[in-house]
Amino acid sequence: DSEGGLYVCMNTFLGFGREHIERHYRKTGQCVYLHLKRHVIEKVPGASGGALPKRRNAKLFLDLEANGDLNSDDFEYEDEAKLVIFPDHYEISLPNIEELPALVTIASDALLSAKSPYRKQDPDSWEEELQASKHAKALVQLDNGVRIPPSGWKCSKCDLRENLWLNLTDGSVLCGKWFFDGSGGNGHAMEHYKETGYPLAVKLGTITPDGADVYSFDEEEPVLDPHIAKHLAHFGIDMLQMQVAENGLRDNDIKPRVSEWEVIQESGVKLKPMYGPGYTGMKNLGNSCYLNAVMQAIFSIPEFQRAYVGNLPRIFDYSPLDPTQDFNTQMAKLGHGLLSGQYSKPPVKSELIEQVMKEEHKPQHNGISPQMFKAFISKGHPEFSSNRQQDAQEFFLHLINLVERNPVGSENPSDVFRFLVEERTQCCQSRKVRYTERVDYIMQLPVAMEAATNKDELIAYELKRREAESARRPPPELVRAKIPFSACLQAFSEPTNVEDFWSSALQAKSAGVKTSRFASFPEYLVVQIKKFTFGLDWIPKKLDVSIDMPDFLDINHLRAMGLQPGEEELPDIAPPIIIPEDPKALDIDESSVMQLAEMGFPLEACRKAVYYTGNLGAEVAFNWIIAHMEEPDFAEPLVVPVFGGAASSGVAGLGAVGLDNQPPEEMVSIIISMGFQRNLAIQALKATNNNLERALEWIFSHPELEEDGEPALNMMDMENHANANILAETGSEGPRIKDGPGRYELFGFISHMGTSTMSGHYVCHLKKEGRWVIYNDLRVSASERPPKDLGYIYFYHRIPS
Repeated sequence: DSEGGLYVCMNTFLGFGREHIERHYRKTGQCVYLHLKRHVIEKVPGASGGALPKRRNAKLFLDLEANGDLNSDDFEYEDEAKLVIFPDHYEISLPNIEELPALVTIASDALLSAKSPYRKQDPDSWEEELQASKHAKALVQLDNGVRIPPSGWKCSKCDLRENLWLNLTDGSVLCGKWFFDGSGGNGHAMEHYKETGYPLAVKLGTITPDGADVYSFDEEEPVLDPHIAKHLAHFGIDMLQMQVAENGLRDNDIKPRVSEWEVIQESGVKLKPMYGPGYTGMKNLGNSCYLNAVMQAIFSIPEFQRAYVGNLPRIFDYSPLDPTQDFNTQMAKLGHGLLSGQYSKPPVKSELIEQVMKEEHKPQHNGISPQMFKAFISKGHPEFSSNRQQDAQEFFLHLINLVERNPVGSENPSDVFRFLVEERTQCCQSRKVRYTERVDYIMQLPVAMEAATNKDELIAYELKRREAESARRPPPELVRAKIPFSACLQAFSEPTNVEDFWSSALQAKSAGVKTSRFASFPEYLVVQIKKFTFGLDWIPKKLDVSIDMPDFLDINHLRAMGLQPGEEELPDIAPPIIIPEDPKALDIDESSVMQLAEMGFPLEACRKAVYYTGNLGAEVAFNWIIAHMEEPDFAEPLVVPVFGGAASSGVAGLGAVGLDNQPPEEMVSIIISMGFQRNLAIQALKATNNNLERALEWIFSHPELEEDGEPALNMMDMENHANANILAETGSEGPRIKDGPGRYELFGFISHMGTSTMSGHYVCHLKKEGRWVIYNDLRVSASERPPKDLGYIYFYHRIPS
């Protein structure tokens, strides 16, 4: 709030600002609150060159996140906590164990020791301090003549080139365990230890002049090796010559002279920093660059700027009692931080002179640190809530889903991305067709590798690479496949075979082909280049290709035409659902599962779709996904049901669950004890499927509900239906679309560096005021050579006709 600090209700444990605390007290009658305030002691230069403390209040709204890097030596903290008793606003300073009941003291201590989103996102708060290995000092290294090249590594027992470990005893290069350290592997390094007993290994790709990642198989944990420089030198590795990728992100893939990392980040070129509104960077919270890149692109679009930043006063005025759990508040807050210019200011000239005189080049505290936004938007999501690298395309769709579910005003900004896809499926035997439409937000373009224009160069490069690998020489300069964009567009428009197509005309499986066209063209076209695929070992791979993406794009020829004269439609008969007597007897068709997974759907949801549609192919399973993707357990692991007598009773019990089914009385009592009316507690529990935490959030997100209001019951009835949100969006007229001509101009793209979605780094390039700008986390600079041919996701806007 304006005075700094946060009020926490000691009964509900929900936090409020000063402007909301009185409202909460009047509504609930709760009178005991914990007031938390953090003072930042900022050290400023004193007259004698020392540091004098400068005390100031820390605002828990924009400033703290904008200057989130307050863990340096320039700042110190001083926390203050008080109990506040309403209505007199009587304050009791903490700690005070003599005047307070034991229960209040225990609750206060628990709150004061709890981790905030800032602490949760701080990697230093959970990384353990490594201990020196007991094997390091007396490690025996074999004189076997092994020399390790600076790149081009491969496991000596398989073809993996990722997650490779160098054994410090005999110099063997072997792969780690499956998903060990976030990467794939076949466990050959561990097998080697079991065979030889050689205890220490260092991960290739992590070696820098400052150290390396060392693992002890005997001690079964990461360790320190105080003699790592000596141990690496035994195999010809000079630590001082080893470099780590920018941003502290390490990549153990081949690092040629014209690598993806160097080209995409425009390394080696002095880039001019950019400052002001729209040129604000975002701090990397630990593999959160995918979020940073997507949000920079999103808030460069005027519709999103108007919806959140333009409506900022109204959003703040009508935010719920707990704004940290409100999507629109967090979006408006982030958008304000990026667009206001308050957190992107050039350094003062006197500061630059002082830095040069002292030979100090400290980074400016510009940019925002989106801890609270990430904590909210990833809450409950198994992937985005982790500190692992994620797919920017999956996060974009996750964000759009949240925008759809949390409308702001009468206009939904995600309408600009939405378009209709017409899918024409034809039975090859009966020649009959079926036309269906679905909503989409991304145009996914396949990579037409067979259309590469430099095939001879690629063949020669591969031969040289293999020769260098056999001779343990550095690899040759990289040759990247050059793919014409027209070939990718043609591959998108060509008919594709439908695996295990079930023909309703034949009432049996048949051969089928499918063609996709645009039933409408969006205002903003998002194009994803499908670089990520799966290798024979099922490990995600990335195609390192160069595609001549056009600045101007015309796809009017992909407009859907609908049912044509002379075409006969397939009968509208649903395929049978096959349920085996023995649940374990049904083998899930993994090829169909992977087809769906490549579309961006969760793997477990794909498995369920294939299972429940009886292995009838990816198309039938896709329809199942569309029908069930809003269910709360959509991405939960497949649980094979028990059939027979138990099933019938289970179905009967399930059928009894409805609007008349009362929530558990103990949950109702808990909410009533917090000061809410009984009918409101029942409504909230029914609306959230008896989830106590979500029920409380539901209550605070509906402050307009009257205690005895019938409209609340009607709203509850709507929210209790699984597909209510879909019905609310589409209505009887279908989804809202902004159709128009299919001519577009490129204004931004997101690029990925690395070998798979499980590792690497994202940056964003945007065209603003007629020039390209690169957004690389906190660094925002004028782009000199935007690598438009190496992008992963491209953003086009419609050209007015």
